[in-house]
Amino acid sequence: MNWTLTGATALLLLAGCSPALNWRNVPLPDAALTITLPCKPDRATRHVELAGAPVELSMVGCDADGATFAVSHAALTDPSQVGAALTHWRSAVLANLGQGAAATAVDAPYAPPGVLPVPQSVRTTIQGQRADGSAVAAQGVWFARTVGPQVRLYHAVVYTPKPRPEVADQFFAGLALQ
Repeated sequence: MNWTLTGATALLLLAGCSPALNWRNVPLPDAALTITLPCKPDRATRHVELAGAPVELSMVGCDADGATFAVSHAALTDPSQVGAALTHWRSAVLANLGQGAAATAVDAPYAPPGVLPVPQSVRTTIQGQRADGSAVAAQGVWFARTVGPQVRLYHAVVYTPKPRPEVADQFFAGLALQ
């Protein structure tokens, strides 16, 4: 059998097998979520305020191939605050990306199966600046779902020096609700 690869096909195959992006499944049992990350993750937890309510925010993330990948989640005590909490969270992320970031934000609905159908469930593409002033492209998703008796909020994001939508697509496709 003879195989012929075009240049574009060969590049796509090589990009998917890049050793810089060694994708692996990472279960997050307390979040009822399994994620796919391209590197060994670090974990952290801190207390923050979302829409006026204190929450414990758990974060998992790593850096690979010039990109930062992160997933955060928290339980919300008042389910009626889902929309306000997701809006607050998104606004906080935009504020951290510099003064002009909000003006560059482009939203699209984000509604994979199993998430709550709220208008604040979005995928956002943003151009901003890091704290050191360097340019950063961010692609993030915010969503919520009911897990047993509680509502959980989620945020996943990819930060890169220049937009890399194909990497973000692969990362977001690896978010598997349990």
